[in-house]
Amino acid sequence: MIIVMRSGAPSEEIERINVECREWGLEPEPIVGRHKVIIGLVGDTASLDPNRLEELSPWIEQVMRVEQPFKRVSREYRHGESSEVIVPTPNGPVAFGEAHPIVVIAGPCSVENEEMIVETAVRVKAAGAKFLRGGAYKPRTSPYAFQGHGESALELLATARQESGLGIITEVMDTADLDKIYEVADIIQVGARNMQNFSLLKQVGAQDKPVFLKRGMSATIEEWLMAAEYILAGGNPNVILCERGLRTFDRQYTRNLLDLSAVPVLRRLTHLPINVDPSHGTGWSHYVPTMARAAIAAGTDSLMIEVHPNPKKALSDGPQSLTPDQFDELMKDLSIVGTALNRWEKAPALVG
Repeated sequence: MIIVMRSGAPSEEIERINVECREWGLEPEPIVGRHKVIIGLVGDTASLDPNRLEELSPWIEQVMRVEQPFKRVSREYRHGESSEVIVPTPNGPVAFGEAHPIVVIAGPCSVENEEMIVETAVRVKAAGAKFLRGGAYKPRTSPYAFQGHGESALELLATARQESGLGIITEVMDTADLDKIYEVADIIQVGARNMQNFSLLKQVGAQDKPVFLKRGMSATIEEWLMAAEYILAGGNPNVILCERGLRTFDRQYTRNLLDLSAVPVLRRLTHLPINVDPSHGTGWSHYVPTMARAAIAAGTDSLMIEVHPNPKKALSDGPQSLTPDQFDELMKDLSIVGTALNRWEKAPALVG
């Protein structure tokens, strides 16, 4: 249930309503929108009469029930407004959201060595990426495949961050590793295989770093949003949803089925920022540029692109990785699409 306050409602009146709601056993969560303040009510509201709430104050414009099973994640919860996730980085804050330019995240599937990760970071930064992706801990289908270098890879990511100024995004697989990853990552990724690892979701919800939540390989949109609800219910409102492709029966030609229809569906259902990963979504580097351009046209807020200095020698996911030169060309193409849709960061004006 949400309480929509009238424009200009005094802060004292909002606090008074909050106090009364707590006395009824509810937990109010004020949300400051662009035009109005909305108070989300968490708790047992099934038997609560909206008319009774409306009588609390003349400053209350409307009381509405949130019909979706995902409450905090629902766009209704913010009265139709989108939210933003602002991430501090060495080069300044970067904003993810519908009202901001497309944010590009790029880098290798796995951190292999210092030279490789620093070289990649410098190259993708020069092309316009804002974040470096790189796996320290890698969930793999085969127990014999490369699993990542673990804690030593986190140190290499920290070096790449210092050398490039990029923000860092890396995956957490186990709650035992969360504290170590927290020290290095600017965004903590929960991978597709862990989307419904509820104990992990609760833990990342209890810390304050933004969370990048990938869609499970066979997850419905509602299951995905309910997973995000776990994180928000834990106290962390900064979640970015990543569409990375669904398991498909046609494994001969694509690794997964990239569900770009999820982007407009999510825009209607949730206020959270949206990312598309065309690298995992297709599994082949030659399809990545087309699907990246299509993702921007569909309305994504950000992209995750795999880039490796030498994809043929990559320890994981080489076939879906672009070379740095290919990434340079892709960013030029994306700038055309993004600019046409008013979603691309404008180059700073020259002075003098």
